[in-house]
Amino acid sequence: MAEILKRNKALSVSPLKASQPTGGSLACLGFDKAIPMLHGSQGCTAFAKVFFVRHFREPIPLQTTAMDQASSVLGADENVIEGIKIIAEKSNPALIAVLTTGLAETQGCDVQRNLREFRAKYPEYDHVAVVVVNTPDFTGCVETGYAATLTEIVRSLVPDAEQAGTKPGNRQRQVNVLASPMLTPGDLEALRDLIEQFNLRPVLVPDISDSLDGSLTDDDFSPVTIGGTPVSELKTLGEARATLVVGASLRKAGELLQEKTGVPSHFFDHLYGLQANDALICALADISEMPVPGKIERQRAQLQDAMLDTHFMLGQLRVALAGDPDQLNALAHLVTGMGAEVVAAVAAANAPVLATTPVASVKIGDLEDLENLAREHKAQLLIGNSHAVASAERLGIPILRVGFPLYDIIGGYQKTWIGYRGSRQTLFDLANLVINFAHEEIEPYFSPYAQKPESERQACSPSCH
Repeated sequence: MAEILKRNKALSVSPLKASQPTGGSLACLGFDKAIPMLHGSQGCTAFAKVFFVRHFREPIPLQTTAMDQASSVLGADENVIEGIKIIAEKSNPALIAVLTTGLAETQGCDVQRNLREFRAKYPEYDHVAVVVVNTPDFTGCVETGYAATLTEIVRSLVPDAEQAGTKPGNRQRQVNVLASPMLTPGDLEALRDLIEQFNLRPVLVPDISDSLDGSLTDDDFSPVTIGGTPVSELKTLGEARATLVVGASLRKAGELLQEKTGVPSHFFDHLYGLQANDALICALADISEMPVPGKIERQRAQLQDAMLDTHFMLGQLRVALAGDPDQLNALAHLVTGMGAEVVAAVAAANAPVLATTPVASVKIGDLEDLENLAREHKAQLLIGNSHAVASAERLGIPILRVGFPLYDIIGGYQKTWIGYRGSRQTLFDLANLVINFAHEEIEPYFSPYAQKPESERQACSPSCH
């Protein structure tokens, strides 16, 4: 059991976390024809948009209720109601997610009441799905905002089995997948391919691999997302054969979906490394009632060989980790499984999964905390997002970029980390960083009795002989 060290500072120095509204927006962006609307000032939305554009290098649809000084004091209910109405009228979205910010929460907004008032005032927009979520950015992180939004989408848009007349297993080959924010578009594509090899049809909820995969479209401009999971698919989740819940942060959403539909959920904290992927493959084999394809068995053998090849570099390596709880837990299991030691672990927010992370302690803090711990314990490698690059440079150690945001490399958002193949490549990347930045080589030994080169002998004075 890891010891959780709470924050003991009154401020953040070099913040590690991104805000809850950013995570809620990411969950919404994984649905087709969707748009998030942040209830706050224009700056709140602009900040999140900058993160997304720099990370995905794509146009990101985001809207704001544009609270100003007057509405912050007197109330911004009309901003929410009219904001939803304007988006529904002009953009014709399938889904609108209203996400609160720190300003709106401090002001004391009641977005649930605002939604009821909107429905009563504008019944002509009843066909537009709207979810409202409390995501104050003074608490939590991307992961908690994402999980809260996905839970609300399941609660509001997935029909109860009794009311809808759905029955688990009516769609024998369908498998629901609740995907954590630590899964990149590349991860989701790999997961889809893996499930399809068992002759199953995955429904990813949400699916940023289709909406934020970096592909070009024929449309010059779209005010809503292009691609992603259709909102209509949510009505079919109750007829699936099983649900795969990837990420400990989505346990509440997975349990709620199982309660509403009766479809059994299979929970996976992560899909990094041999043991986690073995659990996934066994679950898929049981669900599909098929033997494991030979191609997957070969990929497993390749991962085992990579573990043999890289354990010389990774064994006893001192590693510093920083990230959201799900990502931190996954990376800690991967590197400790290779014999490395996590000497510094800093999470953006607290979560139950951190207690089971294979490290001595986890600090809830910022990148200053990470840097101090890494220096104190002489870390040899750092794993974190692009914000941690400066820390790695000051520490004089290599960094493996992972998480959100990644803005100083091209295609970081598309990298595959999960599965046997993704885990194999991650081990190679870690080993190569160690090789290229090794600082503990044996110094060459020069014997004092060795004969000096001719040039040095000629340079000596007569008294030297």
